[in-house]
Order: sequence, then C-alpha cells, then structure tokens
Amino acid sequence: MSSAGGEISQTLDRGLKVLSLLAEHSDGLTAGELAEQLATARAVVYRLLRTLEAHRLVGRIGTRYVLGIGISELASRLRPRLQAVVLPILRRLSTQTNSTSLLSVADGDEALILLTEEPPQSTFHLALRQGARHALELGADGVAILAGRPPSDDDSSIVRLARSQGYALSVGVLQPGALGVAAPISTSEWASASIGIVQLGTEVSDPGVPELVMSAASEAARRLSSDFSAETPA
Repeated sequence: MSSAGGEISQTLDRGLKVLSLLAEHSDGLTAGELAEQLATARAVVYRLLRTLEAHRLVGRIGTRYVLGIGISELASRLRPRLQAVVLPILRRLSTQTNSTSLLSVADGDEALILLTEEPPQSTFHLALRQGARHALELGADGVAILAGRPPSDDDSSIVRLARSQGYALSVGVLQPGALGVAAPISTSEWASASIGIVQLGTEVSDPGVPELVMSAASEAARRLSSDFSAETPA
C-alpha cells in the first residue's frame, strides 16, 4: 500500500481507521459493523481490536467496542507542549480582545481549563481558575472541542452550529453575565483542546472577536503540527 509520500503500513492504517470510526460513534460499534465499514474480513478486525485493547486504546461494552482510556492518557501527555506553544498566543489574544483568554483540554467527558491569561490593561475582567472543570457540553470551550471532532448523531444543535461556523459561543452558561467564544485546536480529526476568551456581558464586545479566536486556534494547531514534524526522524 502506498501514498503520495511513499509506502504505508496497511495494518496500522486499518487500526487508525478503526479508532476514527469509533470516534464517530459514541455508542460504539460491533466487530461485524466495523468489518462492514472497513470492507475487511471479521477475523482481521478481531485481531486489530485485540491489539488496540491490549494498549487500552479500545474498550468493550458487551459486544460493542468504544474508544478506550488510553486515548485520554495519550492526550494528557500533550499538555506540557500545549502550554509551551500556546501561552504566547493566549497572551496576544488576551490583549487583542481585552478579555481573559484560556486553553482548555478534554479530560474524559469534561473540559479542563489548563491555562489562562488576563488582559494586562483591563480594570474589570473575569478571572478563571486554572484546573477548573465542567462538562464538555457546557461552555464555549468544551463545545468547541466537540465541534472539532467528527459529526455524531449525538451532537447537540449547539455543537452542530459551532462546527458549521468554526467557533462556539455561549452566554451565561457557566457564569451569569458572562460570555465565551472558543475554537478547536485541530491537529487531527479528533480535537482534544480549544482556545477561547471570556468577557463580561451578553454580547461579544467586537464583531471581530470570533475571527481572532479562530486565528489563534489555527496558529496553535500549525505550531503544534510543525513541532511534531520537526521531531519525526527523516
């Protein structure tokens, strides 16, 4: 099997496709359903699933297979790099929008606020606690992460809207009298982080804020992807 960049591993390719398919189906898939989607013999799929289970990348609920806890563990190892790459971007975004900016990461079905930056010239602004958590479905930062993943039948209308416009907006969801704008950091088909801002009010202070947030998230994704490429042996 080959690609534009040369030969690739067919087995690894199938294994990654299994993970992508499971990511698209939060209620899981059976081995038969996976075999049908991959147009592959069921025996081959069982071997893939056993290997992925051994690395905790896949779990099982009855006869259905779902993404495993190992996915979250791999994502957690990205956090130190996220902090180093994203901090200067957050500082600039905070100054540009006169808002508190934040980096959130998915931790299971919760959004974890990993980094925050407060606007240096603002007298009144919202302060966020690093380490705070909330459900992914609540708040612009969590919704943006969900919007950066493949579409699912379980997606709410808010997630679908965020996916279509490229950013999520929430008003008064986590804090009365405050709003949030966030965009996913998309380094793959499965987003695990977002960049956003929070500010006082019920309307975005400037119509250009969503574009600034999306631009910041895109820059973070480019820098992270470049970082990974630089470490990949030639």
